[in-house]
Amino acid sequence: MSRTGTPSASASDTAGETLSAARLKVGYIRPLVLLLSIAALLAALWAGLLRLGWDLPALQPELYSAHGPLMVCGFLGTLISIERSVALGKGWSYTSPILCGVGAFALIAGVGSSIGAALITLGSLGLVVNFGAIIRRQAALFTVTMALGAVAWLVGNCLWLAGIPVIRMFFWWTGFLVLTIVGERLELSRLTGLGDGNRLPFIGSTGLFLIGLAIALPVPALGLRMAGLGMLAMALWLLRYDLARRTVRQKTLTRYIAVNLLAGYFWLGVGGLGWLWFGDNLTTFHYDLMLHTVFLGFVFSMIFAHAPIIFPSVTGRAVSYSPVFYLHSVLLHLSLLLRAASDLSGSYTGYRWGGLLNVIAILLFVISTGRAIAREAARSRGFTLGTVVHGVSR
Repeated sequence: MSRTGTPSASASDTAGETLSAARLKVGYIRPLVLLLSIAALLAALWAGLLRLGWDLPALQPELYSAHGPLMVCGFLGTLISIERSVALGKGWSYTSPILCGVGAFALIAGVGSSIGAALITLGSLGLVVNFGAIIRRQAALFTVTMALGAVAWLVGNCLWLAGIPVIRMFFWWTGFLVLTIVGERLELSRLTGLGDGNRLPFIGSTGLFLIGLAIALPVPALGLRMAGLGMLAMALWLLRYDLARRTVRQKTLTRYIAVNLLAGYFWLGVGGLGWLWFGDNLTTFHYDLMLHTVFLGFVFSMIFAHAPIIFPSVTGRAVSYSPVFYLHSVLLHLSLLLRAASDLSGSYTGYRWGGLLNVIAILLFVISTGRAIAREAARSRGFTLGTVVHGVSR
């Protein structure tokens, strides 16, 4: 009781109210940052079509050159940062995705590439800090692997901010995505009863990949080939030990996820072979194959596979599975086969059409995922309303 005789709030009540307010703020921040990442994806796709030579309005002068930064940093970097912040469960950890999302918006708006690059670089530093907290909570091979991916992103962003052309540092951004994804898959491989002896090839392939990244800037011919060999070894390890080998025999969503995972590992291997074969011979077609077998074939296969699991944790909305999901997956892989074959044969027409179909596949994914979320939300509202009406009628 207070001196006036009115009940006073206890310390636990005050702490509970503070925690609830913090969660409410995070609840507002998360969808806004997610919208910024989706805006970055759409802008990156538009910029990609411009780079493929399709006659479209430029929207703003710097968009053409912002394709890679928007896709890797604005979309994927922000999305991964949100996911890690959700896993960490600390309000301060959302500084990383907020900086990345705002930096992506600066790139889209064309207010100055250096401003966007600086904000995204700070956001990647925040992700490294977040992983430091994650490792203190759980020091394991998979958390260290993902943390190394965050460090690779920070290194790449620092080089980008310093004015190094993307073609001379793209391998650091590749390392960010590859190490993040294989670290996540390593975490799930524990469910298969993976022994310590089977982890040694993973450590060896990851170590080879990291050494390749470290020397690729001063000695690109050797570094890119070593990194490519490391990616090929990681792809073979994933195909051998990943849980998807078992779950692909199941049905519905479980099989859909497994099919996309296995297809992604195939493309990671193809990308590794491309890096190993071409090295620093970065012609337009060679560079396109080396980039997009990994960024589209591997990374977007992982996104297609994980979206029904990750999106509910980020948005708070369930994703209802539909066989229609296979449409964007099949289109992505067929169009990427066309694009890769055109890169190898030097066909500019096939390269352009393959790229256009890649964009359509990703747009179909965005639309079908949005519809699945809306459908599940409508079903939940209907269930809630039906429950209330049934309760009243009783």
